[in-house]
Amino acid sequence: MTLAFDDILAARDRLQGHIERTPCRASKTLSEITGAKVWVKFENLQFTAAYKERGALNKLLQLTEAEKKRGVIAASAGNHSQGLSYHAARLGIPVTIVMPRGTPFVKVQQTRAHGAEVVIEGEVYDEAAAYAMKLRDDRDLVFVHPFNDLDVMAGQGTVALEMLEDVPELEVLPIPIGGGGLIAGMATAAKHIKPDVKIVGLEPAMYPSFTAKMRGVNAGVASGGATIAEGIAVKQVGDLSYSVVRPLVDEVLLIEEPFFERAVALYCNIEKTVAEGAGAGSLAALLAYPERFRGKACGLVVTGGNIDTRLLASVLTRELVREQRIVSLRIIGDDRPGLLGTVSAIIGRLGANIIEVAHNRLALDVPAKGAEFDILIETRDAQHTQEIMDALREAGYPPRAV
Repeated sequence: MTLAFDDILAARDRLQGHIERTPCRASKTLSEITGAKVWVKFENLQFTAAYKERGALNKLLQLTEAEKKRGVIAASAGNHSQGLSYHAARLGIPVTIVMPRGTPFVKVQQTRAHGAEVVIEGEVYDEAAAYAMKLRDDRDLVFVHPFNDLDVMAGQGTVALEMLEDVPELEVLPIPIGGGGLIAGMATAAKHIKPDVKIVGLEPAMYPSFTAKMRGVNAGVASGGATIAEGIAVKQVGDLSYSVVRPLVDEVLLIEEPFFERAVALYCNIEKTVAEGAGAGSLAALLAYPERFRGKACGLVVTGGNIDTRLLASVLTRELVREQRIVSLRIIGDDRPGLLGTVSAIIGRLGANIIEVAHNRLALDVPAKGAEFDILIETRDAQHTQEIMDALREAGYPPRAV
């Protein structure tokens, strides 16, 4: 069994008029930041905010009438479930989704809103999938695998067809790997159209399933952790998707968490678009390994935008801390009237904003007649922060960042 380019062409014809043909646009600012020539494919503009609709719908459209009547089941951390649920509802097909615990609330709620029966089971995708297979057998349902299925891979491959139609000069496609369905479809299409295009896979460092399989290591033992890229947090890459991808992939990179966070923040702040952790994976690769992409025309896919709002707020705030635009300064001084007012006046005069102040009079490393102040401030940038710290030091209140 293998994936053919003709399968992807057939999927494109099947999907036409049912999904969005999302834009692929050049990003001048991201190009300046990364050193690459960046083009962004906005798959977060699909109705369910992720590319997964493509593969799910391609599979549903090929079911027999008897299979449609029985209904379908899938295991998913979110985006496959939403795409499958939405299009199954359109086609009048009953759908059951098994989701692991820890799936973002927004994905659970949106899946239910599309009319699916949602079952929460398992700590990670693999456990949810095992339970879904049991329900399949108990209820005689059709299992729609999120990645280890040729019809699903063919649907995902239409992303690359559109990208290379819009931007034929693309030289590198960095593609997130969870179970391997997206990269299988995209690599098959891209290598057929442009054999010299470079396919770079990327995985969360916490879940190196494809990398481990390449090295003959059991990924299930080495994988685990609370990654922001939960959409590609898969302990075992699909056997079928791996067999399709392995001859086509040029390199696989492991991405640490701060790069996913920074990529999410950049998409929000620069492109004014919302990306989930896995959805920002392609940009995260350019941030983590700039030397591999410098000067190359790179096609990045924002694979999904379904991120919990609280997590998004946390990521954006953490980015401000990382850029030293939000800093907590600790000052130790005499516990006397007017001290805080003097310090506040210096900070205000230099144009910073005080967010929060905390006093600590009981710390044993502070004199009995002294007090410790933690002042959380918001500044323009790291240089502005340093100017404030210098001014406080000159005034006799030397701060330290905590």
